[in-house]
Amino acid sequence: MNDGVFTELLDLACGAFLLAAVAVLWLRQLTSIVRAFALQGVALAAVAALLGLREGRGELLAVAAGIGLLRAGALPHLMRRALAAGAPGGAGRYQEDVSEARETRPLVNVAASLLSAALLTFLAYAVARPLVALDPTPVTRALPVALAVVLIGFFTLVTRRRALAQIVGFLLLDNGITATAFLAASGVPPIVELGVSFDVLLAVLVLGILTTRMRAAFGGTGIDDLRELRDR
Repeated sequence: MNDGVFTELLDLACGAFLLAAVAVLWLRQLTSIVRAFALQGVALAAVAALLGLREGRGELLAVAAGIGLLRAGALPHLMRRALAAGAPGGAGRYQEDVSEARETRPLVNVAASLLSAALLTFLAYAVARPLVALDPTPVTRALPVALAVVLIGFFTLVTRRRALAQIVGFLLLDNGITATAFLAASGVPPIVELGVSFDVLLAVLVLGILTTRMRAAFGGTGIDDLRELRDR
């Protein structure tokens, strides 16, 4: 793979990676948010695979395959099951007029969230500029994208009220950290990535159980309902 093709493909994958994070802030339907997260998992796997092909490292290709299976397959599947479990009448799918299927009252509205995403992206580029200047290669020039996704994931985590939307924010944050490791240090040892991936999978399973319990106890997954536990 020559330098030009590698740079174009890497830029395309990183652009899709960042765009998926912004789409999470723009979308309201939870099923669409999960779909955007799955697409980001595909983009992250593509970044790892491109680095593996570029450097001729088979372990990076194996990590890329694992990322694709977990973050574009298993985790979105678990979140879709959590959504289906709360569908009215056991229909397996939310209806459009069901508020539980949407992030209806975020702490920051969509327009302000998109503006915040733009500001956070500019901040990431400003912070990463000294790091890029140390070794200005196509890989390091993509580093600000990973940092921007970290910031957007944290922003999503603290501004969304639905439990599932907060889970997606946590996973965006983790994806951004993983991408930063790939772009800054050409990846991490497979055993480390495997351990982190299992931790993330366990966290999503636990959060899925908590979401189900919240729905059973309060009839919904809005975090404001947890205030009722304060005096108990």
